[in-house]
Amino acid sequence: MVPSSSLLLAICFVAFSSGLNAQSVTERRTPIPAAQTDAAPPEEVDDVTAQRRVVAISLLTSLADEARGFRDQKFRARVQARAADVLWDSEEERARALFYRAWESAEAADAESERLRAEDIRRQLRTTGVVAMAGRRDIRSEVLRMAAKRDRGLGEELLKKLEATIERELAEKKEDLARDQIGDLASAPAAAAKRLELARRLLEDGDIALAMEFAGPALYNVNRDSINFLSALREKNPQAGDQGFVALLTQAARDPSSDANTVSGLSSYALTPFSYLTYSREGGMSSSRERPPTAAPDLPHMVRTTFFRVAAEILLRPLPPPDQDQTSSGRAGKYLVIQRLLPFFEQFAPERAPELRTHMTALSGDISDRLRGEDRNLPRSLLDQDSATDPIERMQERLDRASSSQEKDGIYVDVAVALSRKGDSRTKDIVDKIEESELRKQVRAYTDFQLARIAIRDRDADEATRIAKSGELTSIQRVWIYTRTARQLMNSDRPRAVELLTEAAAEARRIGGNDADRARSLTAVASGFLEADRVRAWEIISEAVKAANSADGFTGEDSMISVRLQTKQMVMVENASGEDFDLTGAFKSFANDDFFRSIDLAKSLKEETPRAVATLAIARAAFE
Repeated sequence: MVPSSSLLLAICFVAFSSGLNAQSVTERRTPIPAAQTDAAPPEEVDDVTAQRRVVAISLLTSLADEARGFRDQKFRARVQARAADVLWDSEEERARALFYRAWESAEAADAESERLRAEDIRRQLRTTGVVAMAGRRDIRSEVLRMAAKRDRGLGEELLKKLEATIERELAEKKEDLARDQIGDLASAPAAAAKRLELARRLLEDGDIALAMEFAGPALYNVNRDSINFLSALREKNPQAGDQGFVALLTQAARDPSSDANTVSGLSSYALTPFSYLTYSREGGMSSSRERPPTAAPDLPHMVRTTFFRVAAEILLRPLPPPDQDQTSSGRAGKYLVIQRLLPFFEQFAPERAPELRTHMTALSGDISDRLRGEDRNLPRSLLDQDSATDPIERMQERLDRASSSQEKDGIYVDVAVALSRKGDSRTKDIVDKIEESELRKQVRAYTDFQLARIAIRDRDADEATRIAKSGELTSIQRVWIYTRTARQLMNSDRPRAVELLTEAAAEARRIGGNDADRARSLTAVASGFLEADRVRAWEIISEAVKAANSADGFTGEDSMISVRLQTKQMVMVENASGEDFDLTGAFKSFANDDFFRSIDLAKSLKEETPRAVATLAIARAAFE
């Protein structure tokens, strides 16, 4: 239940979105004007379109029925929801029934996932005493997002079911959940977190008004989920993001339980977007970062002034005696928050800095020298977090303090990674300085791919191609570079684009016959050729289907081109979007080129998962 003190915040946030939402709903429901109807395509084109849609409905109906027998409950739910999404405009009643069926499948899938997760936790506790679990993303949220976009009422209905399930699970596993969440001061309550997760997905889909409507009731306190949603919203609509942030500031100022961690959370929106820090009563720090360091937003003067005023008021609240202190940060955490934010106050609100400095001094008697020393390494100003800072500037100073070649190698790794993320040509020279050969090879593989990504972003075809030919890369990474670069050149230099796609095809065929990456790579190459040479494109997509039928674990979706670097000090994984390597985009494109031929090709996929993905793509193409 949303606390009563949050009611004004939710109303303000939804009210602010109402104008945008009304416009959005009007745009979706406005009938086509007569003038547009008069300008419709010729009758024979209408007949072809109608015929394709009839076939598509038949395909989807058969697929939805077939999905009931799928072995994978999660994929069963996903197929049913996607079929419902495509059918909605033409057969709403059937689509609604499919959404309900998808929800039942999703509940079963998530329950099974939770059971397996619990077994894994118990196994790890028995064998090592330590639990390490990857983040989870339930299938119900995926179904919910598609349903909410089609019908807000249906979305709310399913969301209420999800919230009720969460509340029941919380009651049943209260002690276990309390143990699991020790040290996590940042998360929203479970039900609110699900609502904000849905809102984030809607925001990513571009449905800003609907995202704001769903998020409103969950934006009643400061936590990682609410602040990150507002930061993401600000990227789409700065005024709406700032409106929600000011409402949270007002709420925090009135809440007597607000403490230093509240201020630290608010500072994420104002100063360090998508980087969220909290501090424990013992002085421990917990941080989460969704993205690489992101520049502070250019907030309006009123918003920035309000943040620093509220932050100062909360931080300057007197603390009760230690034995009565119930704040999440305690004295140590409060000291560290003030110390971290003081440079920002000196820059943007210098009139409050002396009071905070005095308060910090008063707290210092309860803080160990170790904590004060460690915090000196935290970011002290906006400049320290500016991606433009040259990583080499302090490299020699760090090298002079290093006592072994292993320490020096670690420094070179840090600098090489930082340079590669900026596309700096000095990266290779730094990598060459690493003495340990295996580590040098790993770092070169990581940085070469990073440099290629930057070159593609900057549309530097020569540099991207050079790295693809000579870099320490896997075959699928080379295919990714060639196909992405070819797409950029298709309009300006088609012969060279075709040459790069030919290189990509040769590289794809070097991948083993039962490796799923072979099917993925050939799919991307075929999609690239469709615009330049459709005969060759159809030949290669047929080859991709044969590779898919021979591959182990090929699903036809969720492709991600990754690079990983693991050292004794850190593990880094970077992912590049691989939608061109999925069957969804490919079969939509091929269906637009030859609808019935694409259906025959999809039917030749042996496994149910890729066949369903391809069929859904073809049907969506018929309606779009």
